[in-house]
Amino acid sequence: MNTSKKITLATFKSFVKKNREQLLINVGSKFDGMTDCVQSTNDGGFSAALNSDTPFSNNLGIAGVWLVGGSRDYFSPINENGLSGIRASNCCGSFTIAVRNAAEQVSA
Repeated sequence: MNTSKKITLATFKSFVKKNREQLLINVGSKFDGMTDCVQSTNDGGFSAALNSDTPFSNNLGIAGVWLVGGSRDYFSPINENGLSGIRASNCCGSFTIAVRNAAEQVSA
């Protein structure tokens, strides 16, 4: 993934579309209606990105993804522990969507 350019919503959507079958997700935080704020999920790490039970344009059909739009989503590249992807955060929480690096896929 070329990280010299700013990551936009279009970049994020393109990454998801291109890598949909191999996507991994790690949800760091999400909105909790019981406390009316964003709470840490204490997630154990990356897992396969599953299809959402309620596909919307805001989640791109992926459970754990939620985009608010209107330039209020913030993206940053990741390249760590054999994974490359995009970390996203907004007022509804944060998540990282990634794929295994090519060298890691060959040895797995």
